[in-house]
Amino acid sequence: MKANDQPGQFTGPAEVRLVRTLPGPIERVWEYLTDPEKRRRWFAGGPMELRPGGKLTLHFHHRELAPTETPPEEHKQHHDPGHHMDGVVTRCEPPRLLAFTFGSTGDSEATFELTPQGQNVRLVLTHRARGEDVPYMAEFGAGWHTHCAHLIALLEGTPRPPFWPLHAKLRADYEKLRAAAAAAGTGPAIRPMAREAG
Repeated sequence: MKANDQPGQFTGPAEVRLVRTLPGPIERVWEYLTDPEKRRRWFAGGPMELRPGGKLTLHFHHRELAPTETPPEEHKQHHDPGHHMDGVVTRCEPPRLLAFTFGSTGDSEATFELTPQGQNVRLVLTHRARGEDVPYMAEFGAGWHTHCAHLIALLEGTPRPPFWPLHAKLRADYEKLRAAAAAAGTGPAIRPMAREAG
């Protein structure tokens, strides 16, 4: 398995972390995190005020990521017509660190840490949840894994993988990883639930 295909790790009851190596330079990767037009090509568009306390709105329209695919029933709204989530930028240190909350209650925070490694960039993506979002950690892990695969393809100039088939496979994988982490005392001991992971 390639390093960029490795699953994320549940580092706590409400935290999942993915590590990826992206083609640089770091300024280019930063643009794909912060520029709405570039971000919408792999994750979600929408405005973002690049300062701590800045407002953001994520516009999810997965039909743009997978125009020929039929989504699972529970994700049809995310596919088309799409939906949006508001949030707040909690940390912003260009071009190395970005963190923001999102969701109706702000119970999730995503942190992107970028570190140059020669011509590449190391991305550490950490999703922390609390409150109502904790039961959905496997879904968040699968979502970020799938979206990161699309980001890597864009940066490498290679075809993007199918979105929904990959997401479905990864969702099952992350449920198993979550259960194993819970058994080991590091992950959430909660039942599987469905929720959009990004």
